[in-house]
Amino acid sequence: MNIDIKAQFAQLAAQFEDLQGRQPGQWPLAPRLLCAAGVVALVVGLGYYFYWSDQFAEQETLAQEEVRLRGEYETKMAQAINLEALKAQKAQVDQYVVRLEKQLPSKSEMAALLSDINQAGVGRGLQFELFKPGQEVVRDYYAELPISIKVSGQYHDMGAFAADMANLPRIVTLNNLSLVSVKEGNLEMEAIAKTFRYLDQEELIAQRAARAAEKKAAKGKGKGKGK
Repeated sequence: MNIDIKAQFAQLAAQFEDLQGRQPGQWPLAPRLLCAAGVVALVVGLGYYFYWSDQFAEQETLAQEEVRLRGEYETKMAQAINLEALKAQKAQVDQYVVRLEKQLPSKSEMAALLSDINQAGVGRGLQFELFKPGQEVVRDYYAELPISIKVSGQYHDMGAFAADMANLPRIVTLNNLSLVSVKEGNLEMEAIAKTFRYLDQEELIAQRAARAAEKKAAKGKGKGKGK
């Protein structure tokens, strides 16, 4: 068996001898087959490198684009199906925002609100030992005014005063509340009352301008660090 294999290998190797100077068409079968396989591999390799690789890349890009567009289509289809429900939900949110805005006084109404808070305590027989509005804090769309208060009086009057504060037509909250017992059974309450107002148009414009300036300054600092 080994002799037959060696003989066949020797015959095959003999076909590759004396090829120089001979036309490929005159070569024995084995060299011609090997040369043809090499040419086919070369053509396939060059075709892939110069032509098919770009097409495969384009196909992959288009496939990803198809997935993205399909996702957008499904999202928009779901929104279209639920359009009426979304409109109703938006209307409810708008109504809720309007109700909240009505509970926020304007700048000109703040003095009247402070007077209402004071009168709520006086009307319950409480004695104000401190009523001091603090520094107004401006947020994105509203301003917050803290008021330091200290009142003294009977327990039930304190509870009624807190209820009156909650029932004011404007939003007023009591924060950092503390109660201590003083002489003759009276209580002394210290708290930070916070009320809120919406910003007028000029304040909103100034607030937007300030935020834009802050973003611009932060962007400039980022570029400076990058250099």
